[in-house]
Amino acid sequence: MKELIKKVINKETISYVVFGVLTTVINIVVFNLCEYIMDYKVANVIAWIAAVAFAFVTNKLYVFESKSWEIKLVGKEAAGFIGARLVSLAADMLFMIFAVEYLHMMKLLAKIISNVFVMIINYVFSKLVIFKKK
Repeated sequence: MKELIKKVINKETISYVVFGVLTTVINIVVFNLCEYIMDYKVANVIAWIAAVAFAFVTNKLYVFESKSWEIKLVGKEAAGFIGARLVSLAADMLFMIFAVEYLHMMKLLAKIISNVFVMIINYVFSKLVIFKKK
C-alpha cells in the first residue's frame, strides 16, 4: 500500500494538480468573462485556447520536466499536447452541451464539473504519451 501511495503522491502528481488547478482557474475565468458577451460554446473554445497555452508551458517545464527547446522535440510535444487536448475539448464540449441544454444545469457549474474530468484525461495523455520519459 505504501508503494502505491508513493507512486500516486509524488512531486510530479502534486505539481500536475497545482498547475492543473491554475489551468482550470484560467479556463473558468476566461469562460465566465467571454460567456457574458458571446455564445457559451464559443466562450468554451476561447477558454480552452488560453488554458492549453498555459498548460503546455507549465506541463513541459515544471510537471514533466522536459527542458529541451530543440525545435523538433518541442514540435512533437506541442503536436501531441494539442492533439490530446483536442480530444479532451471534444469531451468537454459534449458534456457542456449535454449538461446545459438537456439537464438545464447552470453553465458555470457544468464547466467546473467538466474540468475535473478534463484534468484526469489530460494527465493520462501527458504522462503516457506526450512527455513520457525514455
